[in-house]
Amino acid sequence: MSKIHIQRAHPAWPRIKKKVRRAVKATLAACQASHKGEVSLLLTEERQMRHLNHHYRQRDQATNVLAFALTEDKKDRLKTKKGPLLGDVVLSYENVVREAEQAHIPLVQHVTHLVIHGVLHLLGYDHERSTAEASRQEAKEIAILAGLGIANPYRNKATTRHNGKETGHADHLS
Repeated sequence: MSKIHIQRAHPAWPRIKKKVRRAVKATLAACQASHKGEVSLLLTEERQMRHLNHHYRQRDQATNVLAFALTEDKKDRLKTKKGPLLGDVVLSYENVVREAEQAHIPLVQHVTHLVIHGVLHLLGYDHERSTAEASRQEAKEIAILAGLGIANPYRNKATTRHNGKETGHADHLS
């Protein structure tokens, strides 16, 4: 069984640990990743997210989700008693709430999507690498969400640009 650490660093976050754990486990299973492994999730606020995005990605703005894989090479992952240490996923409350409201979807559904998106990054998916990789990651997200009974979040999204390339990937997941 995987070890999932969840920290609510901002009190406005609802108590959604079970849904978050379910999203992590579904993503690991869908990617045939080891069910033994550790993932940490930080549910924070916009100011801290902006700081992290600026410090690690040199982007002076808040974003909805960041993922920090400990390594991109599966063989180099640190091993713990619970399995490989995959990395950290961080979500910003204000951004996630705003996006859910704009999309007219329940907050828990959007959180589930973003957790899946972040864990896929920990497993080596990267929609910013290429159009093909963006399509691959998006398809995996849609499939995992469908398995959890959540509709395709991209079905009504306009084509956007990542690294100067057209993709069908929604721009709120950058």
